[in-house]
Amino acid sequence: MMPPRHQSAEPWRQRLYLPNYNVGEAARYARISPQTVHAWHSKSNDQFLSRREDRQALSYMQLIEVAVVAKFRDAGVKIPEIRKTREYLSQQLGSEFPFAEYRFKTDGRSVFMDYDQFIGSVGSDRLLRPSHNGQLAWNLIIGRLDEFEYEHKGIVIRWRLAGAGSPIIIDPRVAFGAPHIEGIPTWTLKGRWDAGENVEDIADDFGIETHEVRRALEFEGAEIGKGLWKQ
Repeated sequence: MMPPRHQSAEPWRQRLYLPNYNVGEAARYARISPQTVHAWHSKSNDQFLSRREDRQALSYMQLIEVAVVAKFRDAGVKIPEIRKTREYLSQQLGSEFPFAEYRFKTDGRSVFMDYDQFIGSVGSDRLLRPSHNGQLAWNLIIGRLDEFEYEHKGIVIRWRLAGAGSPIIIDPRVAFGAPHIEGIPTWTLKGRWDAGENVEDIADDFGIETHEVRRALEFEGAEIGKGLWKQ
């Protein structure tokens, strides 16, 4: 059931909770293994992500949660810290998908949130540590998850795959949530490449830069040169 806070006449909001990404896609986008995605949803592993039936595709909200947790793990945050964070937010805020609905920071050991997400601008200079029952901390220099962009209602509305400067974006409002560049699904660009068209012609037809086409093609697995996927 769609959480009440996101009920809207906007059709794309209804798609946030519908199965749309298979495990292999989610793993590729988050740059982890399919086995890891399965493990993170496993009931036998003290599940710390939302419930997902075996063989069921992930919704957009579930995909973003996987991506955020993957970034936590890349930064060095341990699973118990992530699990406690989710438990606290689920209990205190009634959130089914907290990792997709709130903004986070990390120092590589702990997960923090800006306190203003709880009480407004009065607490904007403080951080809250959900895994320690809402313990407060000063807003020190802590890494942000900059590849995730948020709308005013809170949810992650845009994920820039491969970093804040990446042209490859997943946005539930565009291309039905498929990875895209300037609204053009990356698989569309790959299809043109597979049909024998060159990068320059593809870029010209779609009105985008050649380097963006190359990034999309490498993202889709085309062997067109090394080092183009990373910033």
